[in-house]
Amino acid sequence: MDDYIPLSVPCIKGNELAYVTKALQSEWVADGSYINLFEEAMSAYIGTAEAVACQSGTAGLHLALKVLDVGENQEVIAPTLTFVAAVNPIRYVGAEPIFMDCDVSLCMDMKKLEDFCINECEIIDSKLINRKTKKHIAAVIVVHVFGNLADMEHLLNIARKFNLKVIEDATEALGSYYISNSLAGKFAGTLGDIGVFSFNGNKIITTGGGGMVVSKNKQLLTRMKHLSTQAKANPVYFFHDEVGYNYRMTNIQAAIGVAQLEQLEQFIEKKKENYDLYRSLGIELHLFSKDIRPNYWFYSHVTSKRDELISYLSENNVQSRPVWHLIHELPFYSDNQKYKVEKARFYHDRIVNIPCSSNLSSKNVYHVAKLILDLKGK
Repeated sequence: MDDYIPLSVPCIKGNELAYVTKALQSEWVADGSYINLFEEAMSAYIGTAEAVACQSGTAGLHLALKVLDVGENQEVIAPTLTFVAAVNPIRYVGAEPIFMDCDVSLCMDMKKLEDFCINECEIIDSKLINRKTKKHIAAVIVVHVFGNLADMEHLLNIARKFNLKVIEDATEALGSYYISNSLAGKFAGTLGDIGVFSFNGNKIITTGGGGMVVSKNKQLLTRMKHLSTQAKANPVYFFHDEVGYNYRMTNIQAAIGVAQLEQLEQFIEKKKENYDLYRSLGIELHLFSKDIRPNYWFYSHVTSKRDELISYLSENNVQSRPVWHLIHELPFYSDNQKYKVEKARFYHDRIVNIPCSSNLSSKNVYHVAKLILDLKGK
């Protein structure tokens, strides 16, 4: 048995070293061919025309809001059950979030979203106006939590009805796609106006850091690439036509990303195998939606002994984590509007995410399962 079992760490067993070595030998460590290769491979995998690599998923969300012209005196609907990086970019552009509850998928509750738009807002000059704040609600950031998919079919209908831009935070859901309904075959991140991915160290594939943005609108992608490279209109004479950002991915990171993406389906297969093994051993895990092929990124165990289990696993050299603190309860968002938050509180108090690395051994799964069952029996 390994001495320590982490929650989620990378599996670096493919061509990562070979590609990074090639990038280093070329001496193109910042810019270089691997960035283009990674963007092209990503587009081919998820079925989009183009993709733009960036510095992080957070940077991608910031760029998305910028190019969709979301800013001062506007609002964006976002989930309260998510990582704070999904929400902070709203403040970066001078807008304010409105917090929405989750449903049983852990993703945004679309029934409540529609109810909010109908009962708390009105359409004025084709804009959705919040009756309480009198501000224009310009967009929705929907997060596909832990590899599950939000009800995008419903959301897209709402967005059309109320003239809302849709940004998909697919940072946890690379590889998840629908297998039924009108969206069958469509990947997370490809359905809204802009989709954003992350390659942080704990994600299903990693570049150590880094992200990617995708869109059906090539003009939006061109502008995001422009902004991500300091809005350099003339690269020879250093003429910049607006305020830009240092948000580009490095060639070294992209080299790792190309190698990781080559293994993604193997990672998903292994994660499914371990997810099924946990469940066969009697560990109750939160279920993924029936109409999707998930990437099985995180395994969420729902228990009334949340804090006790986290402590017990830690004492036995096993890393686990609760779900995030609800964003509307953080001090700097506590005055923001929220709408009928109920289920998010339930899951916040009960979820423990247990080891789920794509190289997790079955022996370690058995060990973690035994610890959980031992505590349950006490």
